[in-house]
Parts: sequence; C-alpha cells; structure tokens
Amino acid sequence: MTALFNVILLALELYTYVIIASAIFSWLYAFNIVNSSNQIINSIGRVLYNLTEPALRPIRRFMPDLGGIDISPVILLLGIIFLRQIIVINVLPMVRGY
Repeated sequence: MTALFNVILLALELYTYVIIASAIFSWLYAFNIVNSSNQIINSIGRVLYNLTEPALRPIRRFMPDLGGIDISPVILLLGIIFLRQIIVINVLPMVRGY
C-alpha cells in the first residue's frame, strides 16, 4: 500500500513540473520569444495544453477576472502541495502503522 502512495506522490510531483513548464511556455509564446510558426514548438504547446487544461479549466471557471492575469496554475500548484502534505502527514503513517 505504501508503494501505491509513493507512485501517487511521484505522479503529483511530475505533474507539478508539467504545470510549471506549461506556464513558462505560455509566457514565451505570449511574448513571441519562441517562433509560433515552428511545428515542433506548436506540438510542444499542444501537449502541454492538453496535459494541463483539464485541471485548470474548472479553476478558471470560478476565478474572478483579473484583467488578463491567469493565476490558475498557482492555485493548482497550491492544491497539489496541499494534497501531497495530506498524504505524507496523515495517510502514510496510518498505512505504515505508526
């Protein structure tokens, strides 16, 4: 059972990196630092968008309009940190029998 929670924690950590990469990529794309007509750049952008948008869309629905500033990745990262802390502090000790 501990191995299952370790895999879940690893998946949450990897998804954290995907969210950060998606946010950085969106900034690079918005400021025209990367070439938007490049097919490889577009495919990377689509992959990052498809990985993060299902989790970010419900957050964006409830967020107020902040004038072009999207803080939904920050909210999602805080949620992931909160979930990881719940698993590490509350669930794993019960599973291990401490």
